Parts: sequence; C-alpha cells; structure tokens
Amino acid sequence: MPPLAELVEQAKFGVDVPAALARVRLRTYADYAWPQPLAALYRRNGLVVALATALALALFLVLAIARQGALWHEPLAGNFYAVFPHNLMVAIFGSVFAFALLALGVGVARFWRDQAPGIAGGAAVAEAAHDALTLKYLDGGHGEGCNEQDDRYTLARRRFHHLTFYGFLLCFASTSVATLYHYLLGQPAPYPLLSLPVILGTLGGIGLTIGCAGLGWLHLRRAHGAPEQRGMDLGLIALLFAVAVTGLALLALRDTGAMALLLAIHLGTVLALFALIPYGKLAHGAYRGAALLKWAIEKRRPRSLGAPE
Repeated sequence: MPPLAELVEQAKFGVDVPAALARVRLRTYADYAWPQPLAALYRRNGLVVALATALALALFLVLAIARQGALWHEPLAGNFYAVFPHNLMVAIFGSVFAFALLALGVGVARFWRDQAPGIAGGAAVAEAAHDALTLKYLDGGHGEGCNEQDDRYTLARRRFHHLTFYGFLLCFASTSVATLYHYLLGQPAPYPLLSLPVILGTLGGIGLTIGCAGLGWLHLRRAHGAPEQRGMDLGLIALLFAVAVTGLALLALRDTGAMALLLAIHLGTVLALFALIPYGKLAHGAYRGAALLKWAIEKRRPRSLGAPE
C-alpha cells in the first residue's frame, strides 16, 4: 500500500492529484497547439492516429516504388539514394520537420509568454538542463521511483525513459553526423558498419527498442490516471518503437533485395513521427523543458517583503 500520509492527503479533498495533473498537461498541449484547429488531434485516440498516419505514409511510399517496378530488386549495396534520390528525401523530410519545429516553437512561445517568469540566467538554464537530462522528477521525489501495479516503488519507469530519451538523441546525432559527412566532407551514404553515423544509429535504435518496449509494458500494467491521455501515450511509444525496429531491420538487410521495401516502411514511420511532433506526446519534452526553466527562474526571484516562506 502507498504511505499513509499520501492516502490522507489525497483523501482530504477527494482529489486524485496525478490524474488531475495529467489532465492539465493534456489541456496545455491542446490549448497552445498551432495551428489551433489541429489541437483536435490531442483529443482523439492518439494510438490510432499515430499508427494510421505511419501506415498510410508507408503504404504511399511502397506503392510509389512498386509503380517503378523496383519493390524487389537486385542488391544495391545499401545505396538508399538508388531508391529515393537524396534531394527528394531532403525536400520531403526537411519541409515536414521544419513545419513541425515551427508549430511546436509557436506553441511553446505562447506557453512561455502567458506566465513569463522573467529573464533566464545561466544558473537557471544549467539547473533546468540538468533536471531535464537526468529526468530528475521521475525519481518520485524521494529517489525510490514511481509506484507500479503492486504499489511498490521502482525506478523501472525512469530507466526505460532514459533508454528511450537517449536512444532518440543518439538517432538524431547519427542523422546530424551523416549530414555533416555528406555536405562538409563530400561523403554520401551508405556508410560502413563501423562508421560513426552507423554506430550512433545502431546504439540509438537498440536503446529506443528496449526503452519503448519497457514503457509499453509498464503502461499496459498500470491503471492510467487520465484515461483520455492513454491513447496519446501509447501512440508515441508505438511510433518510436516502429521507427527503431524498422531502422534496425533496414540496417541488417540493406544489402539484400528487400532494402527498398524496408526503406519505404521505415521512412513512412519517420515521416509520421515528424508530422505528429507538435500534436502528440512527443511535444511534452519541449513543454516540460520550458516548465523546468520557469521553475528554475522563479526559485531565484527575490521574495516580496512579508511574503510567507
């Protein structure tokens, strides 16, 4: 059973605090989404929206390849650009990613302006960055973690979050390094298995796979505090898992005749992830970072004379 003090505090007003905060977060994402009509995506079944978007985009790319008669082909030595030209992929993914960043940036800027805490100093920025990168507040406030199904404290959720978070960052780093190789060093893909982009991407994919599998398992075992948010949570977990698994499969089979088919499926999941960044659970990272920075600034503001400690 949870500690008696926690039960007493929650029973005083009959409020389920975690559920209430989860609903506040969901409302925040929807209220600040831009363009505002797309905020409806937050109120729909996030799992269905994520999977339907990924399947639709993957099917579109598969059919585009099939129309050219190249769905199953002779091995191409891992040359993705023989299937989709480099400039075409840059145009499609660059435009979708740029719009996603713009939409998310507008939403976070509105969130910040509505309750601006003041100017961010170096110490506040450093503290917020530390708390975000270490996932400080997933330790339960006492270092023992969160309650799971049997009410015992465990750090499993925090550890799976770390694997997912840093797996995602490693995949992003892999793409960034590959971009530098292509444009600065004049070395286009494919890259050897022991090259930096492939190593980063492989480690990131493994981290994402394990992290998402663990989070999904924990999520399905617990009673969700805000059922309306459950679909959005599972949608992000499923989409990140699909990106990781299809990416690892593509790497393993890139020298076979199945490369084009796997490439289309993987790119479909990645494109869906990009498109849903401002309108799915992935946006919580940006809002959480902004909230942590607000708190770090507010703690450093001088108290008014006579204000209670």
